[in-house]
Amino acid sequence: MRVVSSLLFTLLAFFHCISFAQNQVSIPLNEWSSQRVLSKALGKVISDAGTPVEYVEINVEDQWGALKRGAIHFQIEVWEPSMKEPFNALVAQNDIVEMGTHEATVIEDWWYPKYVEKYCPLLPDWQALNECITMFKESLADTKGVYHGGPWNYGDADIIRALNIDFEINRFPNSVELWKQLSSALDQELPIVLLNWSPNWTDKYAKGSFIKFPEYHEQCDTDPDWGLNKKYVKDCGNRKHGWLKKAASHTLKQTSYCVFQFIEQVNFTKDMIVDASALVVVNKLTEDAAAQHWIDTYSAEVKQWRSNTCL
Repeated sequence: MRVVSSLLFTLLAFFHCISFAQNQVSIPLNEWSSQRVLSKALGKVISDAGTPVEYVEINVEDQWGALKRGAIHFQIEVWEPSMKEPFNALVAQNDIVEMGTHEATVIEDWWYPKYVEKYCPLLPDWQALNECITMFKESLADTKGVYHGGPWNYGDADIIRALNIDFEINRFPNSVELWKQLSSALDQELPIVLLNWSPNWTDKYAKGSFIKFPEYHEQCDTDPDWGLNKKYVKDCGNRKHGWLKKAASHTLKQTSYCVFQFIEQVNFTKDMIVDASALVVVNKLTEDAAAQHWIDTYSAEVKQWRSNTCL
């Protein structure tokens, strides 16, 4: 009887483990290269450990509701300049789980290739944008300069209004199209100002500078009386050395605890993010090939992250 009971217990435990391992983890893929490569790299580590993975194409705005519902399970790149408001609100309401802060710090702001200073020596001062507006026009008939942006909301239109910058925004749907525009300008050494961020592939492979707007202060986001413009907020640049965090759904902890532990341990450095982006943008690898190359490069770090988990 004891043998039968022991065997039954072993079988129940075995089938419980099998059931636990088969809970699929859904990972979002956003509109920029490092997030996609790093998500696929972590996804491959997770799937190789026995947990099925699916990737979900989703934009940043829609991902918050999906995280809250458990339709996606974690986000490994939450950037402070563009995502802090929805992230902080959902964490405060206990709708999602804050999973820690990466070693890397970030900036998202207006950027230009270094050679543009030959044509506009007042750069990187933000007032040079209006002084040198002619070179940033798409055509001679245009009345405004053009700033090339992405689909993410970090207040670029508010900055234009508050600082009275005579520019309009040409928005691209993702980073791929943004880098095509930059590549074309670099090939011909044409003046261009566009959204960029760091860590990114440009840190190593495209010399340039961020525009120096009035220094960021928290009051700049909320108090019109602060700063140069007493009527509008956002009369400053974005925060420098912002945080980069991780987020997860409550569902992940409940259904795939080993994966939850693993994501808690993951900690990206600046070089890790730069390399993830460059493998696709500069080296022209597919995202899957880039993810595997990244895992091979940082195998020691991945092993360390797993060592403190049940993954």
